[in-house]
Amino acid sequence: MRIHPVEFEVFKNVFLSIAEEMGVALCRSSFSPNIKERLDYSCAVYDAQGETIAQGDHMPVHLGAMPLSVRAAMDALPMAPGDIVALNDPFQGGTHLPDITLVSPVFLGRERRPAFYVANRAHHSDVGGMSPGSMPVAREIYQEGLIIPPVYLARRGKIARDVMSMILANVRTPGEREGDLAAQIAANRVAESRLRSVVARYGRARVTAYGSALQDYTERVVRAAISEIPAGEYSFEDALDDDGFSGLPVKIRVKIRVAGGRALVDFTGTAPQVEGSVNANYAITLSACLYAFRCLVTDNVFYNAGVGRPLRVIAPPGSVVNAQKPAAVAGGNVETSQRITDVVLGALGRALPERMPAASQGTMNNITLGGTDPRTGSPFAYYETIAGGMVGRRGMAGLSGVHTHMSNTRNTPVEAMEHYLPLRIRRYQLRTDSAGRGAHPGGQGILREYEMLAETSVTILSDRRRIGPYGARGGGPGGVGRNTLVRAGKETTLPGKIQIQLRPGDRLRIETPGGGGYGRPRPRPTPRSRR
Repeated sequence: MRIHPVEFEVFKNVFLSIAEEMGVALCRSSFSPNIKERLDYSCAVYDAQGETIAQGDHMPVHLGAMPLSVRAAMDALPMAPGDIVALNDPFQGGTHLPDITLVSPVFLGRERRPAFYVANRAHHSDVGGMSPGSMPVAREIYQEGLIIPPVYLARRGKIARDVMSMILANVRTPGEREGDLAAQIAANRVAESRLRSVVARYGRARVTAYGSALQDYTERVVRAAISEIPAGEYSFEDALDDDGFSGLPVKIRVKIRVAGGRALVDFTGTAPQVEGSVNANYAITLSACLYAFRCLVTDNVFYNAGVGRPLRVIAPPGSVVNAQKPAAVAGGNVETSQRITDVVLGALGRALPERMPAASQGTMNNITLGGTDPRTGSPFAYYETIAGGMVGRRGMAGLSGVHTHMSNTRNTPVEAMEHYLPLRIRRYQLRTDSAGRGAHPGGQGILREYEMLAETSVTILSDRRRIGPYGARGGGPGGVGRNTLVRAGKETTLPGKIQIQLRPGDRLRIETPGGGGYGRPRPRPTPRSRR
C-alpha cells in the first residue's frame, strides 16, 4: 500500500489523539490528587504484536516499560473482547508497585486475535506494604506492597469482583483505589471506541498500514539522529548518594558505542544491586535510554516502537540497573531512572559537547504521607514529587521549579493538598541560591515546607543531597538539596532517604536541587574607580 504524506500526517495525529484522549478521561474521572492534579499516568496504543504505535506525552519513565507490561499480559493470559488484564509486578514489565497497568485487547469483529491493544499506567497513592504511600525505605519488594502478576480485572466487560476485592483488601485507602481503577478502565474503553470508529471510517488495512508506517518513520528519524554522532565509544559515570542503608554512593557507569546509525548502550561496571530500594529493573533502564536518545531528535516525532530499534541496551543482571527479585525497587523507578538519564546524556555530551546540556536536578524528591485524618476519622495516603532546577544549555538558562527528564508531572497545587490532607503548606518558593553558575546558569530548585496537623507517617526518597548535578562546558554544579525537620523551633537535618513519624505542629522542609550550569561564567566587569 502506498503511504501518502498528507494521510500519514492525519493518521499520526489520529493515533496520538487517541492516546491523549485516554489521558484526559483518566485525569478527569480519577479520585486521587496524584492522578487528577499531578497527572502521574501514561496512556498508549499498541499494534497486534504489542508494539507501540503512539504514546501520549505523559511520563517518560513509562516509555520503554509499558510495552513490556503489554507483552507480559499477552504471554500470560488469553484475552477475549471486554477483558482487562491488570499487573504491577516490576519483574514482569512493571516499574514499581504503585504503578498499576491495565491492558485491554481491541477486537474489530469476530476474529480470534485482537487487532490492537490499549494500555494505561497510573501511580496509585497506596498499594499496601510497610508504610503509607507504598514508597518505603525497604530491603525487599515484599515490604513495598501488593504484587499483582497479570490477572483478569474484567472478563467480557464485567469486573472480576474477586480480584478487585483482593486488591482493595490490601490497601489503606480502598475507596480511592477503586475510583482510580475505575478511571483507568474508562480510559481503555474510550480508546477501544475510538479505534473502532477510525477503522470503521478508513478500513482496517489502511489503519494498520499507517500504524506500521509511523513506527518505521520514527525508526528512520532516530537512526538519522544517531548518524550525526561521530562513530566511537563514549563513557560517563555518576552516582546516587546512597541506598538508604549503607551510606555509600551507588555508582552507575555507561559506555555508548556508536556506528552506522546504531548505538550500543552498555552499563557493565555499574554497582551490583543494593540492599535499599533504589534498584532499577531492566524496564526502567530501557525507558531512560530510549528517552535520552529521543532527546537527540529535533523532528516532530512522537514515541513509539521505532525509537528503540536502532538501540541495544546491555544491563548486567544483578546490577542496580537490572536488579533481580526480591530486590526492593520503589526508588529505582523515581531516583535511579534520573541518574541513568544523567549518565547517558553525559556520555552523549562527550560526543556532542556543543549540543548536550548539563545535568538537571536528578531526583524526584518523593514524599509520601499517611495516617488518620482527624476531620473524617478515615485513613489517608498521599504521594507527590517536587520539582527542581532544569539544566542550563547552549544559548539558554535552565528553567526553575519544573519537573525534568523522567518526571513529567505537575506540582500539586497548595489548595488541593490542603483540601485533601490534614496539613498546611507554610512556605513554597524558589531557592535563589541553588542554581549552577555558568554562561547559561541552571534553574533554581524549590523550597516546600509542610506543617502537619495530625500524626503522620512520612517517607522521603530523595537524592542529590551529597553529589550535586554536574555542569557542562565549564559550568558549575547545581546546588544540592536538603531535608529538614523543624520541631519545637529546633531544626534537624534529615538524610535523603528516611521514614519518620511526625506530630501535629512539626514541619518538614524540602529544598530541591538546582540545575547544573552550562559554559564558563562570564567574568564580572571591574568597577571603575572614582576620581
